[in-house]
Amino acid sequence: MATIELSNIAHCYPGCGDSYALKPLSVSWEDGKRYAILGPSGCGKTTMLNIMSGLITPSQGRVLFDGLDVTEQATSQRNIAQVFQFPVIYGTMTVGDNLAFPLKCRNVSPERIKTKVGEVSELLGLERLLEKTANKLTADQKQLISLGRGLVRDDVAAILMDEPLTVIDPDLKWRLRRKLKQVNEEYKLTLIYVTHDQNEAMTFADEVAVMNEGNLVQKDEAVELFENPTDEFVSYFIGTPPMNLIDCEAVDEFSVRMGSVNIAVKCSLNVHDRALRLGIRPEFVQIGVSINQENAVNVSVKRIEDLGNFKIVTCNCYGTDLRIKMPRNTNVEMNDLVVRFPIDKVRIFSSGILLDSSS
Repeated sequence: MATIELSNIAHCYPGCGDSYALKPLSVSWEDGKRYAILGPSGCGKTTMLNIMSGLITPSQGRVLFDGLDVTEQATSQRNIAQVFQFPVIYGTMTVGDNLAFPLKCRNVSPERIKTKVGEVSELLGLERLLEKTANKLTADQKQLISLGRGLVRDDVAAILMDEPLTVIDPDLKWRLRRKLKQVNEEYKLTLIYVTHDQNEAMTFADEVAVMNEGNLVQKDEAVELFENPTDEFVSYFIGTPPMNLIDCEAVDEFSVRMGSVNIAVKCSLNVHDRALRLGIRPEFVQIGVSINQENAVNVSVKRIEDLGNFKIVTCNCYGTDLRIKMPRNTNVEMNDLVVRFPIDKVRIFSSGILLDSSS
């Protein structure tokens, strides 16, 4: 196990000029925790993972494992295990031989190999498959073998996973995420998981690092990413539907004007700042309220979508679509509606950056 630190890391691929795939950043991954690196395709998340693993030497900065500079070390010297989108296993070998292979390469004693293979196969539910040839297994079983080959080693500093569940159906994804959490609790390994799927990231990780266009935008617990996104990209990328964002302007230190209505806020505003947007999650917009209540707004219902276990109601709010997420048994009709923005759920962004509302 290891604490991994990226210190002022950046990377530019050869032939790309000044276009950085990964822009300067510093971040630490604590020993024994589960992390996800989340972002759209091309945002730099795989580049970051490959720098940690040693597949890429960064253009600048240092990679530290428990304070030791490993920037120039090869992958084989870093004692990490990698799990890729498509499992890298030996199809003609049995499951048992696949699990034992990393230990045989390190001249581990046969007795120790037998013990470790038995231990890991039981943890991953592979004990009944040890004599089967790997190429006859399902996609999720093959991915478990790939994971198990990292777990059999006692010297693994971290397990790095790059979109490991992309080719697996939703039910198996859920079961494998549960298995990865069990692995983390059993072995206290540092797990770092790259994905573009916010549901995978938020349900798996202790902390999620959100990336966009080569930048590390926010690294935080799931609840903080949802309730307090540090900028508009995170507010939009996290949540289904994403956070509502509505243009507004400061009236005084603690209120903004949205259309013809004043909305009270908790953050301290600069009355000269005109590039403001009000953000509120669809889950937090209240209905069935009086227009005389604080932060109440008249809107017009445009569309009602029944998604099974909840409804999405889209309204016109001063020329902007306002989405409301509510239980499916809620009665809403296609007419005007009074909604309320609770002051503790309102977030204000200035030039795309969240203003502090902790006070």
